[in-house]
Amino acid sequence: MVSSSSSIVFIFVCILLMFVPVVVPKNETVFKPTQELKKLKRIRNHLKKINKPSNKTIKSPDGDLIDCVPSHLQPAFDHPKLKGQKPLEPPLERPKGHNTSDENIYTSQLWTESNEFCPQGTIPIRRTTENDVLRASSLKRFGRKPRGVRRDTASGGHEHAVAFVNGDQYYGAKASINVWTPAVTDLYEFSLSQLWVISGSFGNDLNTVEAGWQVSPELYGDSYPRFFTYWTTDAYQTTGCYNLLCSGFVQTNNRIAIGAAISPRSSYKGKQFDIGIMIWKDPKHGHWWLQFGSGLLIGYWPSFLFSHLQRHASMIQFGGEIVNSRSRGYHTSTQMGSGHFPSEGFGKASYFRNLKVVDWDNSLLPLTNLHLLADHPNCYDIKAGKNNVWGDYIYYGGPGRNGKCR
Repeated sequence: MVSSSSSIVFIFVCILLMFVPVVVPKNETVFKPTQELKKLKRIRNHLKKINKPSNKTIKSPDGDLIDCVPSHLQPAFDHPKLKGQKPLEPPLERPKGHNTSDENIYTSQLWTESNEFCPQGTIPIRRTTENDVLRASSLKRFGRKPRGVRRDTASGGHEHAVAFVNGDQYYGAKASINVWTPAVTDLYEFSLSQLWVISGSFGNDLNTVEAGWQVSPELYGDSYPRFFTYWTTDAYQTTGCYNLLCSGFVQTNNRIAIGAAISPRSSYKGKQFDIGIMIWKDPKHGHWWLQFGSGLLIGYWPSFLFSHLQRHASMIQFGGEIVNSRSRGYHTSTQMGSGHFPSEGFGKASYFRNLKVVDWDNSLLPLTNLHLLADHPNCYDIKAGKNNVWGDYIYYGGPGRNGKCR
């Protein structure tokens, strides 16, 4: 039997413990189960919105799950202006002068190596996981580029080596880009090579559609180069996203998964593999269509998404971009392109070849008045040329941190 004096001592100790502060080790956080559960619930609700019911799932060698989603159920049709609709039929006419003979048909995607494909009437969508969302800085910013990223200068740690044309009306562009696996040295950095179709000022009304390949550990959780798309109507503030991570881009193709890894890739002093990218405005309906590889139409950005791009583009850019987080206090070693400077040339440096623009008459034309911009030439540089085989071309890229880039 417990004595009354023991009970008094026990109660006294319990009261003391109520006032003893909890010491949390440095750099450790207190686990808050209620907050964590709420966050997890928000993430799972978001995943339900973007991971649509599928007829079939294909497992890729890199671990991706590719869901074959009925085309009318894809995320684009969550948009109020597309509710209840179905994808449009591809335009019958492509830009005049379009020729698939200069496109490399050997570069494909890892998930197709098993020779399994999504059936007609469905589209392949890379399944988004909880871990994908948890790597993002916030659920609100998941699948989006940082706010305020400008294409006319380096900002927010973004650095470019690009070629561009402006001062005219453009209705699309085309290029072939060789694919590499650049080293990305920080979770919140990326390295990409892409084509930009741009309209509006470089303020808050910037409109862009973009496509190419990128390595982004934050977005995908690995270091594979992946085919990607992007769009925005307000300079990356609240509109737009990568791939199919929001309502916007309408996919029509059942053979290519946007966001899936590209294979094979180019190697230094070895074989070069490139992808063809073409974006153009359909003269009949005004939508911006995307073509990948050897003539495969992937889908379109509906014209109603945009303000300035409802009419035409005012600038076209080709080239590379990286994020330099400076998390270690010095310039990043994240590579652009192959990680080698353009002066090294074919087989060593990254390139864009057969650069063309689409004019008002839906014709593909060579470039005029091409400009070059390298934010930090000692880190990443660019040079241009022209010949009878490649037409207009650029070499670009670099290693990042080196003796002249600190």
